[in-house]
Amino acid sequence: MSQYGVGLRTVMRSAVFLTAGALTVPALAGCGSPDPAGKPLAGPDIAPAARDRIADGGTLRWAVDAVPETLNTFQADADGATARVAQAVLPSMYRMDAAGRAEINADYLESARVVETEPKQVVLYKLNQQAVWSNGREIGAADFAAQWRALSGKDSAYWTARNAGYERIERIERGDNDLEVRVTFRRTYADWKSLFSPLYPKEVMGSPDAFNEGARRKLKLTAGPFTLKKVDREDDEVVLTRSPRWWGRPAKLDGIVLSAVPREKRAAALAKGEIDVADVDAATVRRVERARGVEVRKSLEPAYTQLALNGAGGPLADERVRRAVARALDRGELARTVLKPLGLPTKPVGSHVALAGQAAYADGSGALGDQDMKEARALLADAGWEPGEGKKAAGAEKEAAEGEKKPDKAKPEKSAAEDDDGTYIVGEDNKGEGGGDEGQELAQDGKQHLKGSAPGAYAPKGTAAPSSAAGAGPLAKDGKALSLRFVLPSGPGSETLATVAERIRRMLDRVGIRTEVSKVKEEGYFKDHIASGEYDLALYSWPTSAFPATDARPIYAKPVPAADGSLSVEQNYTRVGTDQVDQLFDQAVGTLDESEARALMRKADARIWAAAGSIPLYQRPQLTATKKNLANAGAFGFATPVYEDMGYLKPTPRPSST
Repeated sequence: MSQYGVGLRTVMRSAVFLTAGALTVPALAGCGSPDPAGKPLAGPDIAPAARDRIADGGTLRWAVDAVPETLNTFQADADGATARVAQAVLPSMYRMDAAGRAEINADYLESARVVETEPKQVVLYKLNQQAVWSNGREIGAADFAAQWRALSGKDSAYWTARNAGYERIERIERGDNDLEVRVTFRRTYADWKSLFSPLYPKEVMGSPDAFNEGARRKLKLTAGPFTLKKVDREDDEVVLTRSPRWWGRPAKLDGIVLSAVPREKRAAALAKGEIDVADVDAATVRRVERARGVEVRKSLEPAYTQLALNGAGGPLADERVRRAVARALDRGELARTVLKPLGLPTKPVGSHVALAGQAAYADGSGALGDQDMKEARALLADAGWEPGEGKKAAGAEKEAAEGEKKPDKAKPEKSAAEDDDGTYIVGEDNKGEGGGDEGQELAQDGKQHLKGSAPGAYAPKGTAAPSSAAGAGPLAKDGKALSLRFVLPSGPGSETLATVAERIRRMLDRVGIRTEVSKVKEEGYFKDHIASGEYDLALYSWPTSAFPATDARPIYAKPVPAADGSLSVEQNYTRVGTDQVDQLFDQAVGTLDESEARALMRKADARIWAAAGSIPLYQRPQLTATKKNLANAGAFGFATPVYEDMGYLKPTPRPSST
């Protein structure tokens, strides 16, 4: 199945009887086998240029979605602009390379290694002797210790959004000299390289007040190629300037201005020369490319779009129905729909925990299988969903018992509710009749909403009848039609998701699964629908990282009852999880054998595939519009930007006329 030649054969019984607990994990690479991680599908597109070709000076005007509410990346309202500022002005012990793998950041760190494993894991950091904060103080153990204490979770006065990994630390102390930091862990931690990136000064992390409020609007101390000049909320911009204290390669640019520009206005702003670099949507690429002196650089983000299936209740609580949805999908077609028009690789994503090129990646989709309409229908049949539009009502059965002719399957007449594409929403022809609140009833409630009809004789309101295209007839069980609410965001930038959703709707229709598409306001899409579980199907994206045992675990952790009786789902918004997956994550994060950790993550991924709570579709396109003469900036892919190397190319000398 993999283009890298790894034989991912899956030995399993018929998919109808496959359960996550009885899963046979696809064979993984052994000795002499090619690395299943392979290479990234797309590399950075940043117009690379040597520093001697770049002019000194100039300001880079970079569009962001909004001025950040906080400059502290460890707070709940941190966003992409927060991370952008931190990358440019703060230390990071590790950075990501073009394959999405962690590498030492030599500007801050000479080396870091595990020096003891028994009785406790000890990591020894040796710092770059030139690394100092902007006030001249050396970066050292006191900064590491302050950040650990703030993020350990022991002091609730710190308003932290995440503490993964820091809670495993037992103590931090100075090594043999001021340039050494010894970190002792109370529990073995595989992803120790994820820590202290970024690293804040002890002046920020040393007290709850400084942590909670001191770094929201300003950073008194920095230690990067740039320093923070101001956060201007009146002009909606953040201004960074070249740091005079920087010990590394001097920044080519005089400064960087992060300007808040709505996505729908970026094409015009680029054309007017108001901004120099901006992420853009697929729908605006052609407009942007028409602007003089502007080009669009393309790669794939370290993130993927998935189809989420809410397993908390309704038909999707049945694992067989979730698998049927998955087997009805042609993921290759969906990836091609999004990526081919952009000239990007169209291979579907094969893992929940990593992307091609990242160390933990392997195509685990064989645990579930490719598109197979016959198998999808078999799964639905095994789950009790049978052809029909619902059970006959008791009244109809009584009439039949009295010798009256049994009615045929109900075929409601089409009305003005019929759409141009042949989709008919049962019950919409009653809109405006009789007042009341019929229009608010859900398709999943199984009630009859057509007036004058026997209860249960028709598909519930909101169930799409077969379109004119070839498709299976509707399915029903216990008087309820098989209909799923497909929630999508509306507004600028949502066109791609709408296109993908329509393709999915047609694929599901072919196996008898009806969908009711519900478009909601973009600002409330995630909080009011995804996080709260108010959906059956949804499309949204997850980032991947070099540390999946830590970062992916809350996304797939088995939901557990909370003290107040509610369900604690962490970030598992599909509400689908298993004990086996949790155990594999725990084992992976607790081993220092990198090969073993990768194997455990791949096993976990295979079980996540089998549970069919989420179906990875495609790696998200990364489209960045830039001035043509801007070098070392654009679509970075997995790689961490190198801010000091960004700049404008020197003018090309004109040939002499003599």
